[in-house]
Amino acid sequence: MLITILESSMTHSKEDGYVGKVEFRVDNHKQPYEITLYRKKGKEWSYSLNFLKDSGGEEEIEAVEELLEENDEIYELLVEAAKSKLQE
Repeated sequence: MLITILESSMTHSKEDGYVGKVEFRVDNHKQPYEITLYRKKGKEWSYSLNFLKDSGGEEEIEAVEELLEENDEIYELLVEAAKSKLQE
């Protein structure tokens, strides 16, 4: 799957830790996605994946979920895109 990053951001505060957002498109998927990344303490990131605007097919979002779980390179690409925009 080819992923195109549309926009990214990240903030950090003592209360919330790191919170990043990345908007991206996946080739041959009808709707773009937004992943919200969270890291309070430690090195592990948690995330929430949603359609960016309008809902798309369940099969498509499940395919992206599976990709993120199985492909560390793509997951790290999204994390790094958000981290590159960190504003403290």
